[in-house]
Amino acid sequence: MKIEGVELRRVALPLVAPFRTSFGTETSRDVLLVRVVTGSGEGWGECVAMADPRYSPEYVEGAADVLRRFLVPALPPGGDVYAAERAMLPFKGHRMAKAALETAVLDVRLRAAGVSLAAFLGASADRVPCGVSVGIMDSIPELLDAVGGYLDEGYVRIKLKIEPGWEVEPVRAVRERFGGDVALQVDANAAFSLADAPLLARLDEFGLLLIEQPLADDDLVQHAELARRLRTPLCLDESIESAPNAAAAIALGSCSVVNIKPGRVGGYLEARRIHDLCRAHGLPVWCGGMLETGIGRAANIALAALPGFTLPGDTSASRRYFATDLTAPFVLEDGHLPVPTGPGLGVEPLPDRLTEFTTDTEWIPL
Repeated sequence: MKIEGVELRRVALPLVAPFRTSFGTETSRDVLLVRVVTGSGEGWGECVAMADPRYSPEYVEGAADVLRRFLVPALPPGGDVYAAERAMLPFKGHRMAKAALETAVLDVRLRAAGVSLAAFLGASADRVPCGVSVGIMDSIPELLDAVGGYLDEGYVRIKLKIEPGWEVEPVRAVRERFGGDVALQVDANAAFSLADAPLLARLDEFGLLLIEQPLADDDLVQHAELARRLRTPLCLDESIESAPNAAAAIALGSCSVVNIKPGRVGGYLEARRIHDLCRAHGLPVWCGGMLETGIGRAANIALAALPGFTLPGDTSASRRYFATDLTAPFVLEDGHLPVPTGPGLGVEPLPDRLTEFTTDTEWIPL
């Protein structure tokens, strides 16, 4: 199998509602898709970088630039995903761009072999439990309406985005309205400091599954100190960029749960390594989300079917974010989504949807 070239495709998808976190509000997704083409087929990958470098240093324009200038030209033509991973190693950072290209190579290779991504990764489940991430709202009544709607849809876990000034009272209101049986967690996206430890400790009374990324992404030491001051388990997201990084966090006691986002760690090969590491140390993991289209969502669901993913992830149904997805929609069934079983990602973009939402394409021959 010889790779003939790579297409970079920009797609603009409006969100069904604004999604606000501690670092900003999104109303649409500027998505960069990567298509690897061989003489006998094609494979797709989705770059999860946002339009602006707020969640991480990466952003869509930068990802497209590093792909066209460095990563794609370095791609071995044979289509081996491990060789592709090694070829990208000399280039520092840019994990989201690397993940998109690696996924597309993996997809085309697995399609040719007739093997699903879930089977390749070692999945043990045929469906995964789904949680939902609820953004910061303008008022508590608005928040309660949103949470109630998601529970009615069947989501098995609720995650509330928090920031200074929007933490204890929203959590209290959700607990009082919906009771202690609702699986509930919060995500700060690094919005607090260690000086806020007494405030964060007030969340202990609500029986949360975890507090996600309360402090700066580059400070494992202070997360370890905060973990000693709280009863609620600490989960790291932005801080975990690789398996060695996760090993350091575990050794320091910086977390007792890990959110694995394949785009953030450089792809599904590294995501599986982090899963294996955490499982060996007895840490539960779950699969985070980055407002992916059906392409990225399919791959995340395959990852979330591995045995160490014991907590519901952010692998929500398509309609949580998009009125019209790029693929056939993922539909919630009894709080779960089915794991794709077709070769490769098990899904592909629908041609008419691509035409409708594409804003730019670029072909890079190999």
